[in-house]
Amino acid sequence: MEVILKEDVVKLGVRGDVVKVAAGYGRNYLLPKKLAIEANETNKAVVVQMKASAVRRNAKEKAGAEELAKQLDAVVINFTRRAGEGDHLFGSVTSGDIAAELEKKGFHNLDRRKIQLHEPLKQVGDFTIPIKLYREVTAHFKVVIDKEAVTE
Repeated sequence: MEVILKEDVVKLGVRGDVVKVAAGYGRNYLLPKKLAIEANETNKAVVVQMKASAVRRNAKEKAGAEELAKQLDAVVINFTRRAGEGDHLFGSVTSGDIAAELEKKGFHNLDRRKIQLHEPLKQVGDFTIPIKLYREVTAHFKVVIDKEAVTE
């Protein structure tokens, strides 16, 4: 089945591409989620218009992502967690925790899946975390995890 992508799809293609996919994938996932349209003659004519608007939209989105990246470079997020021997945390700091803190700092619409944290943070210390804002735009911000003071 051939489809025309209306949005960027990871490991498949970018907006405006005509790609060949399995019939079930196209029919059950791409078409219902409005990520693609069926590639017939009339829709292929629409692709030309879509590509022109996509170029304008991509430039605008990239500029917005670059501006957001400049703001995020100055951000420092602090966590205070209980830790045991060797500064190993009881629990961890996940991308969901980081996204919630970013939301509190006023960075709305940042999906936790864009935070490129391969595994949860389980140590006390300073970490530089990348967040993918757009195709070629990745920002880095600092996460500081402090040891909670023990009260006896």
